[in-house]
Amino acid sequence: MDAHLRDLRYFVALAEELNFTRAATERLFISQPALSKQIRQLEAALRVKLFDRDRRAVALTSAGEALLPRARQLLAQWEQTRRAVAETAAERALTVGFHTRIGRGLIPDVTERMARLAPEWRLRFRQISWRDPTAGLADGEADVAIAWLPVPDSGQLAWRVVATETRWVALPADHPLAGRPAVALAELADQPFIALPSAAGPARRFWLAADQRATPPTVVTEAQTAEETFEAVASGLGVALLAEGNTEIYRRPDVVYRPVPDLSPAELAVIWRADDDRHPVRVFAETCFRCLCAHASA
Repeated sequence: MDAHLRDLRYFVALAEELNFTRAATERLFISQPALSKQIRQLEAALRVKLFDRDRRAVALTSAGEALLPRARQLLAQWEQTRRAVAETAAERALTVGFHTRIGRGLIPDVTERMARLAPEWRLRFRQISWRDPTAGLADGEADVAIAWLPVPDSGQLAWRVVATETRWVALPADHPLAGRPAVALAELADQPFIALPSAAGPARRFWLAADQRATPPTVVTEAQTAEETFEAVASGLGVALLAEGNTEIYRRPDVVYRPVPDLSPAELAVIWRADDDRHPVRVFAETCFRCLCAHASA
C-alpha cells in the first residue's frame, strides 16, 4: 500500500510536536484517535516503527528520523508543483474560503480591484464548515479566506484584521430577553447555547464567550454552519453569539438580534498561508484591507 501526502502531513506534524493531542487538535484539526490510526497505517505501509510512544512521551525512532527530512521535502515539492500548475492553468482562479456570508459590500469592491491589478485571475468562493477553523487554508481547499479570529496560530497562517464589530446575541423571536434593547453577558449565563463544533478550537470558545464568563456555558447542540445555527435558534433550542454586521446579513423574522455591550469585540480578517507570496494573494489581501478599513474610517 502506497503512502498518501496526507499521511506524510500527519507524520510531520506529530514528528514536530511529539505530542498526539497538540498535533491532532492544533495542527491538523482532527481527533487524536484519527491521528493515531493514520500513523499506525503509515507504519504498516512502510513496515517500520516511526515513533516510540508510551503514556508520558513520544519520540522518533531511527526510521522516523530518517523519514522526517524526506517527508518535508516531498511535501514542499508537492506544494511547489501545485502552485506551478495553478499559475500556468488556462483559467486561473483564486479560491476564497469563508464560514459566514461575507457581505459588508466587500466582494464587489474586491472583484473590481482584482480585475484591474490581477486581470488574469478570477475569484471563486467556497463555504467551509466550522469544523475547519482555517476556512480551507490548512488542506489547500482555499487560497485565501475571510474569517473571524481567532484562527489557529501555529505560524502557518498570516492575516490582517479588516473589520472590528460588536458581538450580539441571536434569540428566538419569542424569547423573554428579545424585548430588551441590549443584553448583558450575565443575563445569558443560564441560557442554552448553540456552539461551533469542538474541532473549531479557539473559535468555539470565543463565540461562547467562554473566557469572559463566571461559569462555563451550557451547550445544547453544535452547528456546522451559520445557517444551521440560526435554524436552531429559531426553533427555540438555544441562543448564539454573532458579529454585529451579520445581524443584517442573516436577518429573518423568527430570530431577534440584540447587542451584548460588555463583551469584547469580534475581528474579521483576511487570512492566507504565511508562505504563499503569489501576486494575486497579496492583491486580494491588500484589497480587503483597503476596502473595509476605508469604509470604517469614512
